[in-house]
Amino acid sequence: MSGDDRSERGQSRSGPILHVDMDAFFVSVEQLRRPELRGLPVAVGGSGSRGVVASASYEARAYGVSSAMPAGRARRLCPEIVFLPGDHGLYQEVSGRIMEILRSFTPLVEPLSVDEAFLDVSGAHRQPVEIGHLIRRRVRAHEGINCAVGVASAKFLAKLSSKVAKPEPTPSGPSGGAGVFEVPVGEERAFLAPRPVEDIWGVGPVTLAQLSRIGIATIGELAEFPLQRLEEVIGKAHSRHLHNLANAIDPRPVVPHTAPKSISQEKTFSRDLYSHEGLGAELVGLSDSVASRLRAAELAGRTVTIKVRFGDFTTITRSYTLPSPVDSGVVLARVAKRLLEAVDVAPGVRLIGVGVSELDDPGHRQLSLEDAGTPSWHHIDRAMDQIRDRFGTEAIHPGSAAGADHRGSGWTRPN
Repeated sequence: MSGDDRSERGQSRSGPILHVDMDAFFVSVEQLRRPELRGLPVAVGGSGSRGVVASASYEARAYGVSSAMPAGRARRLCPEIVFLPGDHGLYQEVSGRIMEILRSFTPLVEPLSVDEAFLDVSGAHRQPVEIGHLIRRRVRAHEGINCAVGVASAKFLAKLSSKVAKPEPTPSGPSGGAGVFEVPVGEERAFLAPRPVEDIWGVGPVTLAQLSRIGIATIGELAEFPLQRLEEVIGKAHSRHLHNLANAIDPRPVVPHTAPKSISQEKTFSRDLYSHEGLGAELVGLSDSVASRLRAAELAGRTVTIKVRFGDFTTITRSYTLPSPVDSGVVLARVAKRLLEAVDVAPGVRLIGVGVSELDDPGHRQLSLEDAGTPSWHHIDRAMDQIRDRFGTEAIHPGSAAGADHRGSGWTRPN
């Protein structure tokens, strides 16, 4: 294939790129501190009637349980499943250490989420497959969890190949799986051709239905379909994107050190809540969690947003922008509760969330008149962080989460 042909019909960059994906990350982390749960069907997420599975063990997956599945359905599929509440502070902590392991191989690491990342290893002396095996061994040795590694000449292909590298779920646990899977240069289109078209990024239910109507079921069929006719069906811009990926054209580079645009957390209730007092107490706990994650990332934010979802699934947001960035749970809770006061919660609230955006260096904060004469929340926050680092993320909680006003309640240690 000539250079010109390659840019039109094949991969447009030389790579190599790795995609590293943790196996059942949340569950794996939980089983490290609760080894008695190993080998059992386990899910992390809300266990109530409105809860959702965030992560499932391979034993649970063997029964059809998957991420984003309602908890009720997961229990019907696997009555013996064990549900655990999420501990996002702990997951962020473990994720940070894993990302440092990845950066020991190359500075070109682009995290996608807490449990996956792309690596550009084009400057490395070792072969990419060898690096993949080394990463797996090092993550296992340092953190006690497994990961899968995909190797290819482009992001899209690397992500698909890591999926192929993963083990299969069985009632007795994960089975097989190469751990590292490579798509050799020159074999990209052959690898893609038999795969279902929904494996392509951007093919959701609507696009899948449109493609099905014109007889396209596989990536290979999409690659061969005339682009002009495809544009008539799903639009020009979307068609070119999908057609390029189907032909293994994905020139996007690995972009390291991408800072998060926002940090948020939300909670779904088993029963609708109808009072500002009860919802305000929930906001305190969520604000504390978001603030802890901000400090762990060495960030602070100016815009505080609350998300309120009512019993009929109507969802609204309310925001307020502070004069300077903050990373204090007390301050975030104060703003969030003020925003909530302007919301009529009489219809009943099934979900509430807190988010912070316009993130910046926490050193850019400035003292306001409102802070004069109040406790030094900066020092209190740091003291709490030290307690949690030593005794775990559940070692201390905001006492105001029980409903008391934050100015008088302080912080409590669990019994």
